[in-house]
Amino acid sequence: QVQLVESGGGSVQAGGSLTLSCAVSGYTGGTNCIGWFRQAPGKEREGVARINGDGDVTAYADSVKGRFTISRDNAKRLVYLQLNGLKLEDTAMYYCAAVVCGTWFSKSWGQGTQVTVSS
Repeated sequence: QVQLVESGGGSVQAGGSLTLSCAVSGYTGGTNCIGWFRQAPGKEREGVARINGDGDVTAYADSVKGRFTISRDNAKRLVYLQLNGLKLEDTAMYYCAAVVCGTWFSKSWGQGTQVTVSS
């Protein structure tokens, strides 16, 4: 069974940066693609960024393009999400998930890490 553990969240002022990490272990259900999602209070969970197994194919939500960067270190089994130019509307719980490659369809979730952006 897959285990995904997020870390790196915190509180930051608008314009600041954070780096989130997702530690992946166990069987990921036949997929090696990982996605980052977020859910703000009262809103639906949305896909933010995803990456394929080799790390050379990525996709981003329009709302974060040019500000967020997803990457991975397969030797360490870590997937990162670099958050730059943070805005108030980026405040949310961030989750990583094993996804069907090329889609936002997720099968297994981590427990999440909170990102709070203040003015």
